[in-house]
Amino acid sequence: MVFKLNIPKHVAIIMDGNGRWAEKRGLARSEGHLEGSKTLEKIALHAMDMGVEVLSVYAFSTDNFKRDKKEVDYLMNLIVKYFNTKFEKLNKKGIKVLVSGRTTNLRDDVIEAIKNVQEKTKDNKEGILNICFNYGGQEEIIDASIKLAQDINKGLDITNFTREDFYKYLYHDLPPIDLLIRTGGEQRVSNFMLYELSYSEFYFTNTYFPDFDKSEFNKALFMYENRDRRFGGLNK
Repeated sequence: MVFKLNIPKHVAIIMDGNGRWAEKRGLARSEGHLEGSKTLEKIALHAMDMGVEVLSVYAFSTDNFKRDKKEVDYLMNLIVKYFNTKFEKLNKKGIKVLVSGRTTNLRDDVIEAIKNVQEKTKDNKEGILNICFNYGGQEEIIDASIKLAQDINKGLDITNFTREDFYKYLYHDLPPIDLLIRTGGEQRVSNFMLYELSYSEFYFTNTYFPDFDKSEFNKALFMYENRDRRFGGLNK
């Protein structure tokens, strides 16, 4: 059943607090990441059921390579396992899986898993799950600018080039983000989808991502319903 409120077309989530969730319970940080992957699957399915068309999530940033090697290796193994097994439920629901980010520093099996999941779900039409992995917002803008410069060198006329046109040079041509959710208590964007967030509404919660269930997601939707989005103008 589609929710009857004004549902945001594109929702993004900074999935923060997995490690702290585990540490609070005396568990290894890896247990938090595993639990977070289960939550992601549930939230993705729920978001599409509510009428969200695109869900973008911050799974691993370019700066996360600074973390302990053991934790990084676990996250790489987890993404391979997730793409090779867990995504099947999303696939059956008709959800297209995209991965945004650089392949630099990624293992061959990770790159192969990314290619496979995108290929297997490329024709799905019921919604998009965009997983930002080895991703940085500034890096995306740099990479897009390089592609644009290459097209200019090939003769592209940019006389009437607009900010909407620039979306085509990002990792994927997705609509602007309407609502950004960050779990875990922090209140910053952490280099996440900077171009796409230009006019987003922000929702911050202290809830760690493994505990971010359907009801928590719905709270963000209710908040969004009551925001006055003017995009620099005035609503009359």
